[in-house]
Amino acid sequence: MKISKSFVAGGAAAFLLIGGMAGADNIEEVKVQASRAVETKIVGQTDRMVPIREISLSYGVSLKDVDLTSGAGVAEAEKRVHDAALAACKEISRQYPAARPDDPKCAKTAADEAMATVQNLIAAARQKAGK
Repeated sequence: MKISKSFVAGGAAAFLLIGGMAGADNIEEVKVQASRAVETKIVGQTDRMVPIREISLSYGVSLKDVDLTSGAGVAEAEKRVHDAALAACKEISRQYPAARPDDPKCAKTAADEAMATVQNLIAAARQKAGK
């Protein structure tokens, strides 16, 4: 998996980025991004006036070898996205133990948002295949 760190201001988020690919059959990599709040840089403040910084970590997930028109392929794509989301959230926890929300909530948010795009890719692949 490819890993990139970025600092963003905003709420917990996840997204998928299809790197320059127009058709579902040309997908090579999907980017899953998890974000969590850490108490340091100001994007808000806690009730104790401690500044909050949001940390974001992205993992690239390859779908090049996945057939999005089959049930097994869809299950594999979902597994890869969920695994990447959890891995990103756990890495943020390792580096920033006070980060919120906890790993399961962080991973669910990241995976849920990413899966919305994966579902569109699945529909496009199936439509192209006539299924």
